[in-house]
Amino acid sequence: MSSTLPSWAYAAGIIVGYLLGSIPFGLVITRLAGLGDIRSIGSGNIGATNVLRTGRKGLAFATLVLDGGKGAIAVLLVKALVGSDATTLALVTGFAAVIGHNFPVWLKFKGGKGVATTFGLMVAAAPLVGVMACGTWILTALIFRYSSLAALVGLALAPVYAFAFGRTEEAIAFASLGVLGWLRHGANLRRLIKGEEPRIGKKSQPAA
Repeated sequence: MSSTLPSWAYAAGIIVGYLLGSIPFGLVITRLAGLGDIRSIGSGNIGATNVLRTGRKGLAFATLVLDGGKGAIAVLLVKALVGSDATTLALVTGFAAVIGHNFPVWLKFKGGKGVATTFGLMVAAAPLVGVMACGTWILTALIFRYSSLAALVGLALAPVYAFAFGRTEEAIAFASLGVLGWLRHGANLRRLIKGEEPRIGKKSQPAA
């Protein structure tokens, strides 16, 4: 079905996905909680890991769920409105949500790194693969206590899992998302190599 969809459907999917993904939940939640601008502390990121650096685990968890929900809803919305076989359109819409999170127009295109949104997309697009990718993140985080390392490992293995289950289209999409995620984590990767990356839960100083 997805192969017969008109081009305007993909354009609409990209616009809706981007706008959905661009909602900066981490920033909104911390401001409502009276913590000010989350971009002024730690990494300056609007994602759950940086919210956790405020010491407010509940807010970090809420940010994680809501950011993941953006990717999942983008995919599920397409499946509900167009059909469960509209795989390409669902993946395109979900990808746009990740782009929206990373480069939100409301924040002058300075957003997060898209990890939670990407994993949310994966769970909705290929549930078993998505759960395995999330499990990889959790296991790596528990062992090494580095959120960035856990994200990098999960993003790298997700397309491998998808390919192993014969989900070729999803594997290609997840590989593309993985490349984007790794590029967004360039600074983290350099800090990991130098042994300077902060561990999960560590409160951080104001952003430089």
